[in-house]
Parts: sequence; structure tokens; C-alpha cells
Amino acid sequence: MGRKKVTSSDVAKRAGVSQATVSMVLNKKYNVSFSKEVIRRVEEAAKELGYELPKRRTRKEEHRENLLVVISPNLTNPYYVMLLQGIESRAAEQDFGIFVCNTQRDLKMEERYLKMMPSLNPQGIIYICNPSQCFMGEVEELAKQIPVVVINNQDERLAVDAVELDNSKLGRMMARHLLELGHRHVAYIATPLTARQKQRSRRVEGFLKEFKSAGLGDNVVIKAADEQTDKDIPGIDSEYRIGYDLTKELLKEHKELTAIVGLNDMIAFGIMDALHDEKYKVPGDMSVMGCDNTLFSKVKKVSLTTIEHFVIYKGMDACDIIVKKIKTRMKKYTEMEPVSIYHVEYEPRIVVRGTTSYPRDEKRKINKKHDKN
Repeated sequence: MGRKKVTSSDVAKRAGVSQATVSMVLNKKYNVSFSKEVIRRVEEAAKELGYELPKRRTRKEEHRENLLVVISPNLTNPYYVMLLQGIESRAAEQDFGIFVCNTQRDLKMEERYLKMMPSLNPQGIIYICNPSQCFMGEVEELAKQIPVVVINNQDERLAVDAVELDNSKLGRMMARHLLELGHRHVAYIATPLTARQKQRSRRVEGFLKEFKSAGLGDNVVIKAADEQTDKDIPGIDSEYRIGYDLTKELLKEHKELTAIVGLNDMIAFGIMDALHDEKYKVPGDMSVMGCDNTLFSKVKKVSLTTIEHFVIYKGMDACDIIVKKIKTRMKKYTEMEPVSIYHVEYEPRIVVRGTTSYPRDEKRKINKKHDKN
């Protein structure tokens, strides 16, 4: 005759508690407050008797075992592809699948995806952009049920786990590099600087602040794309076109410029092509800078000076935080789940390549100094 199956009643008898208490303790449903002693007795009794909770695996739960959702604003900029690459590489190591929701910066699409979360029932959600402010309530509520990580702008002060980026610092670093080279008349080209996309404004503000500190704030021209650009479905060349078209406008309006900065590398590529078409030499006639250190910036024919802020590693860290939280929920170290908020930040570095140099007047001064010596 086979061995009799251990039931929750057996555990209740051994622990000296009710069957309902056994069920709530082992299912971690602490609607009623239990003492540490009661929890210890129930868990030890279950372990000694070899009792296992009945498996109630539904299709929903099967999905939940291996699924992470990534919410992205678009996949036309290599920056977001790099973040996704970092997430996917780490998720694969942990045997998780990835479901990507591309919002295309559309509020209705973002709302639609958020409403899908209960049916998808993922183990975790990674926002690789700032959630729209109008949905922050929903995002923070979701974070109470499942792990949510945002790869966001440092100043947003979100009440969820975050892999952070100080965009103001990036802007200051870009400005400092140009000031050290002797540039006094510069322009900054950006995607739309709207209230919804604060991270862009902070990068520009950091740049401008550094020039103001040098007494040259009036010498900076800020050129941002029209707000409609964010409302259109992004094309593969959207940000490149912003850099190209706005550079053409700048060259007609401001002859004194010696350097043009792009909010990101894609814009910088557009800047460089517009300068090439207008017969400007880079960096001889005009220095150019980008930000993000994407793959194409390293190509020798491009050799773009840019800012490295370890994008792929941020994706990896976001996934690590999710997995850590999932594993924490599965452990039984205490009678209640610990609450923790992770904030990870990398120190950015400037990568000087071949698109920035001294402006022409500064080069002449340097050459004369060398000739005298």
C-alpha cells in the first residue's frame, strides 16, 4: 500500500494551529497578523512532514514564470536598442523571455499597454524611458504587485526602482569639453523640448549652465525640433533628419558658430552630413559632438566625439534588479516581504574622437605660440 499523502490538516495538528492558519502562512497571505513563533511552527511542521502546497498552475501563471515586459518609446534610436540588448542578454541567462511594447511616444498606446499588464501577468516590467507623468499613479500601483524598474532621468524622484542618469551632468561635460578647446559660439540641436520629455531639457540646461558660468550664455543657440515631431510615428531616420535639417537652418542664421552639439549621436550624424553637404570640414571648420556612444559613432570614417554612459550595462542592471526582487519573494527568511528601492547610477565619461578640435582662431594662436618657442 502506498504512503498516505500529507495534508494541510496533518500540518495543522503537528503545529498546533488551525488548517486555515496553515493555508494562510504557507501561501504567505498575511491578512491576519501571525507571530514569528506561529510562522516558524507551521513552516517546520510542513518541512518535517514533507508537505507541499497543491500546484494550481493556470495558463496565466505559466506566462508569469518566464516573462518580462519592456516598455520602450521607440526602437529607431540605437540607444534604446542597446538598452534592450543589455536586458535580453541578462534575461536569457536567467531563462526569461522578453515582450517588448513600443509606445512610439503615444500616450494612448502607453495607456493601452499598461491596461494589458494584468492579462500578460509578467514577472516584472522595465520602462526604458520615463513613464508619462499622467500614468505615474498606475506605474507605482503596478510596482506594489510586481517588480517595476525605470531607466530614467535622475531628477524624477520616482517611488520605484530606477537605473538613473544625470542628464544635466552629461550636458555640462559636453560644454566643458568645447570650452576647454576654446569654442565661444556654439549651437545645441535637440528633439522637442516638451514637459513630457524632461530628460532632454535637463541635458540642454546643463550645457547652457556651463556656458553661463563662463560668461558666455548669450553665445549659445538652442535649436529644438517642433513639438509635432514627437506626435508623428518615428521613422528610422527621424532624429538624423532633425540634426540635418536644423543644421541647415543654423548655418544660414548664425555664421559665427564654431561647434554644433547634438542631443544624441543620431542627431550628431545628421549634423555631420549637413555640414558635409555645405562644404564644411569637421573639425577644421566646425566641431561636432553627440551623446550615447552608439556603435556608429565608433566607425572610423565617423569617429564622433561623444559621451559614454554605459547604456548596455544599464539594461543589464535593470534586469538584475527585477530578478533579485523575484527571488526575494520566493525566499522564506522572514514572515513578510522586505521593501527595497534600488537606485543605480554610472559615472559618464567623455570619449574624444576626431570630430572636435580647436576653433580656427584658437588654432592660429596656438600655432603662433609654438612658432615663437
